[in-house]
Amino acid sequence: MLAVVEVPQWQGSSSPTAPRLVEGAAWITWLIGRVPSLAREDVVFSKVHVPPGATLAETASRVRDVLPEDGLTVTVGGDCGVELEPVAAAARRHGERLAVVWFDAHGDLNTPESSPSGAFHGMVLRTLLGDGPEELVPPTPLKPSQVALSGVRALDLGERDFICDNRFASVDALPGDSVLYLHIDLDVLDGLASVGFPEPGGLSPGDLLSQVEELSARHRVVGLGITEYAPADSADEALLADLVPEIVRLCVTSHTR
Repeated sequence: MLAVVEVPQWQGSSSPTAPRLVEGAAWITWLIGRVPSLAREDVVFSKVHVPPGATLAETASRVRDVLPEDGLTVTVGGDCGVELEPVAAAARRHGERLAVVWFDAHGDLNTPESSPSGAFHGMVLRTLLGDGPEELVPPTPLKPSQVALSGVRALDLGERDFICDNRFASVDALPGDSVLYLHIDLDVLDGLASVGFPEPGGLSPGDLLSQVEELSARHRVVGLGITEYAPADSADEALLADLVPEIVRLCVTSHTR
C-alpha cells in the first residue's frame, strides 16, 4: 500500500514565500499520482489531504489520525514541520531499526531557545530527537545514531555544537537491517529557486537520485517526505517533474520487492 498524505502547512516557516507551499504541495501530490509504478496491480494507492489546524499541534494531531498502520507513506509538505508525526509513527512501528536520512540544506536542529527565527521548520529534527516545544515532542524520541544528515550545509552555531556533541549515523554505513525514512527538503538541491531559503553548494539532482537509489537498493523504505516546494520558476517545475516521480518509484520498488 502507498498512501500519499498532503499537508499544505506553511505556518511553521519564516520565509516570505511560505504561503506558496500550499500550491507546491498540491502540485507535488498531483505529480506523484501520475507515477507509472502506481499502476501495478500489487500497489494499492490512496491520497489524503490534511488541512492545517489553528496551531502546529492541531495539524500534527490531524496528520497522526490519518496515517496508515502499514505500507509506504509519502508525506508532501508544506514546510518541514509536516514530517513530525510521520517520522514519529515510523519510530513507534520500527523502533531502533528505523534510520532517518535527512536530506536538507539545513540541520533543523535548533530549539526554541537557540533558534534565530523562532520558526518551527528549523526545529523539526531536534524535536524528533526529544528537545523541542513540549506539545510537539514525540513520546519516544529518535537517537542521533538513528539519523544521517545529507546535503546539510547551512547551520547555526547551536546546531553545529549539537552535531559535534552527538554521534550521528553515516549515510554510507547504516546497519544492514535498517528500514528507512527519507526526508527530502527540496532546498537540499543546488540552484533551486522555488524554496524559502535556497543555499549554494547543494546536491545536484543526479547526486540526490543516486543516493536514494543506493539507499533503496540496500534497505526497505517505509516513509518518504517531500517538503518546502514554493513554486517560483518554471525551470524548477520541469526539473522536479522528472526527479520526484523517479524518487517515488525507487521507494515504491524498495517497499514492494
